[in-house]
Amino acid sequence: MVSPANTARHTPIDDVQGLGLGVFLCGLGLHVLTHAGLLTGQTAGVAVIVSYLTGWSFGAVFFAINLPFYVLAWRRLGPVFTLKSLVSVTLLSLVTEILPAGIRIDTLDPGLAAVIFGALTGTGLLVLFRHNGSLGGIGVVALLLQDTTGVKAGHVQLGFDALLFAVAATLFPWPVVAWSLAGAVVMNLIIAVNHRRDRYVAT
Repeated sequence: MVSPANTARHTPIDDVQGLGLGVFLCGLGLHVLTHAGLLTGQTAGVAVIVSYLTGWSFGAVFFAINLPFYVLAWRRLGPVFTLKSLVSVTLLSLVTEILPAGIRIDTLDPGLAAVIFGALTGTGLLVLFRHNGSLGGIGVVALLLQDTTGVKAGHVQLGFDALLFAVAATLFPWPVVAWSLAGAVVMNLIIAVNHRRDRYVAT
């Protein structure tokens, strides 16, 4: 078991590179996901669905949906976590607008897209969590429940995703929903297995 007393604190430079890497990985994962026309879970999933149905920018929708969660984060998880999450959400909103101009994909199997998305985004979220940040929304609620009740953050997010995908199944073709669910499972399992306070303590 890793003791907090024996864990070196992150420096500001550590946090800058960590949050930057986490955001980039998540942005790249979302780029692959949306290019394949797939869905995802959590708050980003809500933003993706709204974007698909309305034609609005994912980045703008994602930023707006996260605003109410900052109040909860500030009160229960502290100003540092909240500010890091605000920065991360804002950067991801910008990254998802920029990446399509620099990366074009000619061929992409939906199954492979789901795995790539899950691996990249799950790892990106893990990096953000370990630097005391998040992408807001359901991630805030999941971390709060993990720290107060012991329920793993990945399991909380998986439960929310199940509800979201049940709604998505009424709006989108079943192959899209099935492959999207596979990607969400990969992402959440990465978080559930690796985000453990007894193995790694972020400060």
